[in-house]
Order: sequence, then structure tokens, then C-alpha cells
Amino acid sequence: MMTSCLANRYGFFICRNLNSCYSWLRLAGHDTKEALATYHAPGRLLTTTGDQRHSIERKTSSSRDQAYFDQIFPELVNGLLTNGLHYAELQEANQWFKKVCEYNVPCGKKIRGLTVQHSYKCLVNKPNQDNLHLAGILGWCVEWFQSFLLVADDIMDNSITRRGKSCWYRREGVGLKAINDLLYLENTIYVILKKYFSTKPYYVDLMELFHETALQTITGQCLDLNTTPSGRLDFTYFTLDRYHTIVKWKTAYYSFCLPVALAMYMAEITDTKTHGNAREILLRMGTYFQVQDDYLDCFSDPELTGKIGTDIEDNKCSWLVVQALAKCNDEQRKDNYGQNDSAKVSKVKDLYIELGLPDLYQQYEDESYKQLMELIDKLSGSLPKEMFVAYMNRIFRRQR
Repeated sequence: MMTSCLANRYGFFICRNLNSCYSWLRLAGHDTKEALATYHAPGRLLTTTGDQRHSIERKTSSSRDQAYFDQIFPELVNGLLTNGLHYAELQEANQWFKKVCEYNVPCGKKIRGLTVQHSYKCLVNKPNQDNLHLAGILGWCVEWFQSFLLVADDIMDNSITRRGKSCWYRREGVGLKAINDLLYLENTIYVILKKYFSTKPYYVDLMELFHETALQTITGQCLDLNTTPSGRLDFTYFTLDRYHTIVKWKTAYYSFCLPVALAMYMAEITDTKTHGNAREILLRMGTYFQVQDDYLDCFSDPELTGKIGTDIEDNKCSWLVVQALAKCNDEQRKDNYGQNDSAKVSKVKDLYIELGLPDLYQQYEDESYKQLMELIDKLSGSLPKEMFVAYMNRIFRRQR
């Protein structure tokens, strides 16, 4: 049963599971006071009265949700290991795959996985403990999904670090064995789904959604790789339209649409129009998120983000270079981009600053927030607006 939205005497919408939505604001590291200030800032869609006195409760609730989510991971890993333990000859492989999972899956911010859990709590009034556990398991399936994509992406991009440590393929004794490992990471999703969801009426929906999202993401990766041919500098496809296409298919579907759609299927929300409206909001949010990633790749502190940005060296079609190409002259297009040379990378960053891209980025953030709030107001329909607003506030002006 979906959570209903009620209008209070001030005319603002509130959600019966508002505390669950509020807890999203803490997932990106905001303290409660900051989160509340953001949520209640002028021009936001939603406000309530008296929430400040409950800030400690929300902080505790968010920490409790995170702790509960984390406790599910060992259960899933142990379940995967028992699949082959009765075959003595598979012991070695199982122990290796245990290392693969523990190194790659649980070490990120886990925002995508937690989004499944929190979305379900926003969509369902008083969910029972069994279903909350299942929502957490689905969330971990999304984390496994992202892990296999990241291992593959790091190999293709020749990346150095991920989540504050060496990329898996760079670990001693791993190398290109990581290709087999990422295939394992992907296939564990379907082992977990079969074990926990095969008797559920929405099991096929979950399976199809993961398969569909994998194909969408792989297609987006193909466009990304073809846009930046290895070994030569070619800005032919470095356009805003091409950039938006890559972002939509490579990032937005799996990072934003997948977690919410999984929760919707669990909540028995299956009609095409509602899913389509949610998808339109979340795809737009995903584009905003990727523009943030591109900016942080260039200008953030690796100690904060946990990775060393290499978009310039890797000749990536990022938001920054697309904007720079629209502003710079022929002299400024000198062959510094796409070169694994720290001096040339610095020249590109200096040019970005000279062209005013940091200011343009701040303007883009503000405009995107306003446009997304309007889109949420227009398309949320029977879904709680608070869920989408909290989702957006969680990533607005993020630093990592």
C-alpha cells in the first residue's frame, strides 16, 4: 500500500513516512542541521513545522538504517559461498571470490543500495520487517551491480584508485583476472535474486529490470569509448547532445532509475505511466549527478573523493571540455587534452578557470535544482514528492 501525501493547515505536502525520506539527507555526509537547512531553504517544495526538534531522532534513524543495511552483506556473502562448498574442488575459487566481493562491493558510500531501502520505506506505509530485509537485499544487489561495472570501467580507463584504494585489477596477483571477477560479480546478482525473490510475484520484473539496465549501461559505455578513440585527439563528437546521450545510458539509468524502480516493484507499483514519470525525473537527476562527477574529477581533492581524477588524461567527453570547446579559440585548443602529462593536464585546468567554468558550474547547479523541483512538482503524481526532493537534496552541492 502506497504512502499517501496529506496537506497540512499551511498547505504543504507531508508524507506519513517523512522521517524515512529525511534520513536520505544524511547519506552524503551532511550533518542534520545542514540537511534541515537545505531541506527548508527558500524555494524548496516541502516544509514542515517543528522538525528541528526531531533532528537527533533523524540522525539516529539514518545511522540505524545504515547499520542495518551493512549487517545484511555478510549474510549474502556467506550464502554465495555455500553454493559450491559441497564441491571440494571449488573451495579455492570460492575463497577467491569472497575476496573479490569483500574488496569491491561494500566500500563505497552505498547510496544506490540505501536508496532502494529508503524508497521502499517512503512508498509503503508501515512496512513489515521481512519486507524491509528484502529491500535491503535488493539494495545490495544494486551495489553488486555497480561493483562489476566499476571494475570493468577501471580496466578500460586504466584507472589508478577507486574508493580510496588501488583499483582491483592493480592489486598484486589480480591483473586481467579481474575480467573474470567482474563477470562473477554480475552473476551473483541473479543467484541472490533467485534465493530470496523467486516466489515473489514481482520476481520477473526484478530480473528483467537488472538485465535491461545492464544492457543500457553497456550501451552507454560503448558510446563513451567510441567518442574518445584511443591514441588520437578528435573533438568531432564532443557535443552537448552526445554528452547527454552518454550520461543517460551509461550512468543515469543504473544510478538513479534502477534503485527507485526496484522499490516500486516491491511496493506493487507496476503501471507504466507512474514508472515513466519517475524515470523522467530520475534521468534528469542523473544528468545533474554526472555533471557534478565531471567537475569533481577535475577540481576536487582526491583525499575527499577517494579517487584520482583522470578525465583529462583519458580524453573523456566530460561536461567541462564540452563547455570549454564552445568558448575557446583556436589558440586555446592546443594539443594538451588527452595527454598523460601532468604539465599539460595543469594547462587544461588553468584554461577551464580562465574560461570561467567554475562559475558556469555553480550557475548550472542552481538552475538544475530549480528545474528539477519544478519537474518533481509536475510529474510525481501518486508518488510522494518528498522522496524525490530528499533524493535531490542529498546530492545537491555534494563534494564527493
